[in-house]
Amino acid sequence: MWDILVYTFSMLMTGSLLFLMVYSIITLSDLECDYLNAQECCNKLNFWVRPKIVAQTIIVVAFLTDYNWWMAFINIPAAVWVVYEFVTVPRGNTGLFDPTEILHRGQLKKHMRNFVIYTGWYLITFFFYLYFMILAVLKGNPLETEDPIHVNKF
Repeated sequence: MWDILVYTFSMLMTGSLLFLMVYSIITLSDLECDYLNAQECCNKLNFWVRPKIVAQTIIVVAFLTDYNWWMAFINIPAAVWVVYEFVTVPRGNTGLFDPTEILHRGQLKKHMRNFVIYTGWYLITFFFYLYFMILAVLKGNPLETEDPIHVNKF
């Protein structure tokens, strides 16, 4: 039963992260098309950096509590990369997305590429979690049930 809850929780968290990545891609494309200024865009994106880190690490911890080592092992690199990006923010920047640098040195294209990769990763893992959740629900053979009590056998 616990594995069903872990897969369901991970699927919901990954779905929300997938939604967040699509939102981030739209926000960056709005900046690229000049619908947003750099300050607005970076404030919107920097707001979601910490929740993304927390969600990714909670997914890893959830798999560790279920003793599902393979899924935890698969998700550890993504969690480490998200934390690495946050930790390596240069001193003096307002966050992972800095308004003074996002339009210079190809930062916009780099962030867009990273969000597309994250979107692909979360999409793949979402369907993995969905598949393994269905397997956990159908553990055993659901067609082999005992005969109902009210049915008479001849």
